[in-house]
Amino acid sequence: MEKGNEMKIVVPTLRFSEFQGMDGWEKIRIKDFGEVITGNTPSKNEETYWNGDFVWITAQDFSGKYIYDSISKLTQFGKDKSKIIPPNSVLVTCIASIGLNAINKIECSTNQQINSICCNQKYYNEYVYYTIAYNINRLKQLAGQTAVPIITKKIFEDFEIYAIKNYDEQQKIADCFSSLDELIEATAQKVEVLKEYKKGLMQRLFPAEGKNVPDSRFPEFQGMKEWKKTYIYEECPNTYSGGTPKTTEKKYYGGDIPFIRSAEIGKDKTELSITQEGLNNSSAKMIQKGDLLIALYGANSGDIAISKIDGAINQAIMCLKAKSNNLFIYYALLKKQKNVVSKYLQGGQGNLSGEIIKSIDFYIPQGIEQQKIAECLSSLDELIEATSRKVEILKEHKKGLMQQLFPKI
Repeated sequence: MEKGNEMKIVVPTLRFSEFQGMDGWEKIRIKDFGEVITGNTPSKNEETYWNGDFVWITAQDFSGKYIYDSISKLTQFGKDKSKIIPPNSVLVTCIASIGLNAINKIECSTNQQINSICCNQKYYNEYVYYTIAYNINRLKQLAGQTAVPIITKKIFEDFEIYAIKNYDEQQKIADCFSSLDELIEATAQKVEVLKEYKKGLMQRLFPAEGKNVPDSRFPEFQGMKEWKKTYIYEECPNTYSGGTPKTTEKKYYGGDIPFIRSAEIGKDKTELSITQEGLNNSSAKMIQKGDLLIALYGANSGDIAISKIDGAINQAIMCLKAKSNNLFIYYALLKKQKNVVSKYLQGGQGNLSGEIIKSIDFYIPQGIEQQKIAECLSSLDELIEATSRKVEILKEHKKGLMQQLFPKI
């Protein structure tokens, strides 16, 4: 209750027309949504409890809005030692990985990291899911400042939230966001399908290991001569790495020259920039938009990208300038990337050198066929990028819509 024993009532910025002028949203606690159950872990030392077929959910099993299965499972004996969560409850992680949020579509149990809201008849579970999602950052702030962040069951149950009691309005709000989530998921799946299609297309458009012609060629190149074996040093005679201006010299930083580091080779903006003086007084080197860049060392060793900007590179990046078609060389290297990484980088970690890159061999067709392959794959990359941007736009739209359809705290 608010001061004076009056319940504070608020309304959101945006409301569906059929609910305009109706009762507002009231401040309640999470436990008003339904019974809260904190999970537990049956003894790992008791083999008869484990490797059965009953779903036992941990933070690792959260990968989307719904949970249908789990990595670890309990036997009937293990189930008897756990706390049963009915289907369509709202699960929230409250220890360590705080704030993961999902709905279980099957009867299950969970570990102690998870508090489950078993919704009562007053509240639509999908609405509760989105309400929790909207308030998740506030909830995270309640975590204790300990080595392992934790929100206790009591703190979770007593967490205050604004909610609407009209069940029809709850359903309307949840259906709106569910439709948007379905569109986001479908668009994200399209991105993955396009990536898989590109992967398969590259396998056909470039020669397989031990061959000098690809399995598939565009009709106009059928029957033409075999591809020629070549090396990076032959096709890209102009190669160089950069350097880093002294970090203690503040006058070298904050200029208008983007400073590209290995994790930023394919991005359209950089975290740092340098001045002309910083460029002149270091081994940093300028590259141009469209240049081929390779990360030589760091967490992303072996990554390959076409630069989207003009800028300066540091010593962890190698720039390749092809004699003819940078884009074709990019795709040829991308085709060989897995082999290069597995040969020279243990576990994907380690350093590459300019000599290693320059010694990479591959097969190359005549210029006109190079151009055709590069244009085909480039068009596909543009479609993948545009579709990926659409996913991000939809996510931002959802975020903005939440700000309007839920009351501001």
